[in-house]
Amino acid sequence: MKAIDRDILRLALPSIVSNITVPLLGLCDVTIMGHVGGAESIGAIAVGSMIFNVMYWLFVFLRMSTGGLTAQAFGAGNQPQCRAVLSRSLSMALSFGAAIVVLQVPLQWLTFWLMQPTENVAALCTHYYYICIWGAPAVLGMYAVTGWLIGMQDTRRPMLIAIVQNVVNIALSLLLVVCFHLGIVGVAIGTLVAQWVGFAVGIICVITKYYQASKSNYSPPYKGGVGGGSGGSAGSGGSVEIIFFLRTLCLVSVNLYFTSAGASQGALVLAANTLLMQFFMLFSYIMDGFANAGEALAGRFLGAQNSVMLKVTVRRLFGWALLVTALFTAVYALGGPMLLTLLTDDNSVIATALDYLPWAVLVPLCGMAAFVWDGIFTGVTRPKGMLAACFLAAVVFFALWFLLSPHLSNHALWVALLSFLAVRGVVQTIVWHSIYTACLFHP
Repeated sequence: MKAIDRDILRLALPSIVSNITVPLLGLCDVTIMGHVGGAESIGAIAVGSMIFNVMYWLFVFLRMSTGGLTAQAFGAGNQPQCRAVLSRSLSMALSFGAAIVVLQVPLQWLTFWLMQPTENVAALCTHYYYICIWGAPAVLGMYAVTGWLIGMQDTRRPMLIAIVQNVVNIALSLLLVVCFHLGIVGVAIGTLVAQWVGFAVGIICVITKYYQASKSNYSPPYKGGVGGGSGGSAGSGGSVEIIFFLRTLCLVSVNLYFTSAGASQGALVLAANTLLMQFFMLFSYIMDGFANAGEALAGRFLGAQNSVMLKVTVRRLFGWALLVTALFTAVYALGGPMLLTLLTDDNSVIATALDYLPWAVLVPLCGMAAFVWDGIFTGVTRPKGMLAACFLAAVVFFALWFLLSPHLSNHALWVALLSFLAVRGVVQTIVWHSIYTACLFHP
């Protein structure tokens, strides 16, 4: 195995483990309330989790910009720049988190107005919301910490943080709900404490990583001959975060509309789409691991001004991605019906999902390039290309849905989603060849 392949797997595998643990926080809360509470408690957890997922997703630019800029500084051997990126990102994250806490009342009014939960669900969700909202600084702070560690070529510490956070959440929520009978309040407290414990562990990991790096007399490997990099190439100012934020808005709009359009077609279609989206999510957890590896390595080689190794990295990343894509496509095509029976025993839902299963089988093929390019573009901090691809893909998504939905119903929704994924990959491929040959090493 080549050295670059070992680097890719060294970074990707811990990231995959971390990604898979992410949904466990919400799954743990739902499972606990599913056994000790009623349908309204489960609904309150679902609504509350969705509110925070969407809210925090809008700030994912903190992790993306931090990872890319740190990786470039690491590749250039510029330790002061590594520290500066971390300090700036943490300051932004904690400031945004504090603002969310301060604005918690109007945010609650707005989100409840958008979600329209029933009166009983809203009452329970209010308790959950006003406890978990205090975790906003910790959650956003973790974005900065995770991005910095990935940029420093370390995905094992984020994996450790994710595992610790989940263990604390599960243990404390069970204790408060089962032993102290606190219901949804106990679940919220468990989630809140787990978030702050995760952030505390993250800060410890950052300190140990920084100490390790400062004592290692680091000299960047794979140094290219193009000239010394400063570690802060394209767009190290606030424009990077703004562009990443706009790109995230495009993603959020498509994902929320996909759910809404499915719900408008009835409970069976909504349930079927929800099950099939688990196929998408599972593939995305794996591919995001390789995207994180691409982010770390692409930024590192750009910082080191090594165009040869950057080109090799891109080629090898797509080699691994194609292997994973072939594997998932085969599993979904051959074992899709069995996977659906594992997710539910409702025959009517399974029958409806089987009608749309062929579209889910195509998700890996259509989405692979978009996932890989997202990591590479993040590493070299070229968010304009990501935004252009995502905006154009979103336009295609909505255009196809409105044109085809009167004739194809839910099939049109899946055609639009697959087109959204494919267009992102195609546009980013074109943009990459343009920026690589024109200006990547000549900012």
